[in-house]
Amino acid sequence: MLQDLPPYLTTRELADLIRVKERKVYDLAAAGEVPHSRATGKLLFPRDAVLAWIDRAGDAADEGQERPAVVLGSHDLLLEWALRESGCGLASLFDGSLDGIERLARREGVAAGVHVPDNEDDDWNIEAVASQFAFKSVVLIEWAKRNRGFIVPAGNPARISSVADLAGKRLARRQQAAGTYVLLQKLVAEAGNNLEAALIDGPLVRDEREAAQAVFGGEADVAFGLESAAHQSRLDFVPVCIERFDLVVLRREYFEPAFQKLLGFARSEAFANKAGQLGGYDISDLGKVHFNGY
Repeated sequence: MLQDLPPYLTTRELADLIRVKERKVYDLAAAGEVPHSRATGKLLFPRDAVLAWIDRAGDAADEGQERPAVVLGSHDLLLEWALRESGCGLASLFDGSLDGIERLARREGVAAGVHVPDNEDDDWNIEAVASQFAFKSVVLIEWAKRNRGFIVPAGNPARISSVADLAGKRLARRQQAAGTYVLLQKLVAEAGNNLEAALIDGPLVRDEREAAQAVFGGEADVAFGLESAAHQSRLDFVPVCIERFDLVVLRREYFEPAFQKLLGFARSEAFANKAGQLGGYDISDLGKVHFNGY
């Protein structure tokens, strides 16, 4: 992987990386076109600066190619509503956080919604975004904090109150590219006691609304979903955690009129009222930057 390269590349290592002769590397350095430094007369090339330089060159070559005006990634009820009500002109294709990250890297949209727990700490989305976009011009901004937990029938007849209580229950399943799937796998592993083997697969659902409807329609005993989705379907909700839902945006697209119109609407009274109506949202840090690509 690119991150496994040494912090400083030699002339030979850079030549191998960009597939040119060493003489070409000397020419690029002499012309000041590639980031470099000299230590005891030897040319060295800072890895992170070089990788960013390569990515900027790729962006320049693609400048004439328009990205589809689509927001990718994870489904969010408040984001879905805001895209429509703001009149920003951005469409949506929601099929999971990891799917959105991959599609954004393939230039299939301008932004992606993500809620993937980090492995190393209690933060959200940094590892998943950095692994794909560490050397690209992206920004990760907060959309909202959301209450996630168990969506259950009215009255919670199965008395579900913790992850351990999922044993023997029909659980609405999510696609592996969904942040919900990643988070639940983590919680199930932490619960131990072979809980994963005791789960009963319910129907496959691909977004928050489908998850709630699977419980409402009796196809599943429980779904791991959002408080807002439970409220919409008049179901009960058992809180488990507060997650952070962010938008990863190409920095250039961030300043385009469409995305700025969406952010402007997100600061309106109508937006705040809708967040309160849906329930389970904290939008106090909306717009806060959590990660900047190189």
